[in-house]
Amino acid sequence: MQITIDDQPDLLHINNFYLSNGGNFWGAFINNQLVGTIALVKFDKKSAAIRKMFVKKDFRGKEHDIAQKLLKTLIFYCNENGIEQIYLGTVSVLKAALRFYEKNHFIIVEKEFLPEKFPLMETDNVFCFLNLKSK
Repeated sequence: MQITIDDQPDLLHINNFYLSNGGNFWGAFINNQLVGTIALVKFDKKSAAIRKMFVKKDFRGKEHDIAQKLLKTLIFYCNENGIEQIYLGTVSVLKAALRFYEKNHFIIVEKEFLPEKFPLMETDNVFCFLNLKSK
């Protein structure tokens, strides 16, 4: 299934959707080509959710280390801006993504333990949490 811009209206309103509440949006470029993204939706004073974590297939893995660099940038931003808890939702079929998050100290949490204000996506069925205060 191909995802189009119509399926992601937030990308047409990055300032309003991500930046206005204290989140952010980053892109990774190689030779002026966008090869990866990660976004942060701040939904509480000290809590935020990762969104739009994506790396183009040809740029995945250790050779370019794009995902790790994007996540490191996001965590640095959180530390600099008083965000202590990071949550995310994903789908169980994305095994490599889950391994990546677990390698980066995220723990899987049940949906019922998500904060009330967590911006739930209908398709997500696995949820992860990282407590930056304990790092």
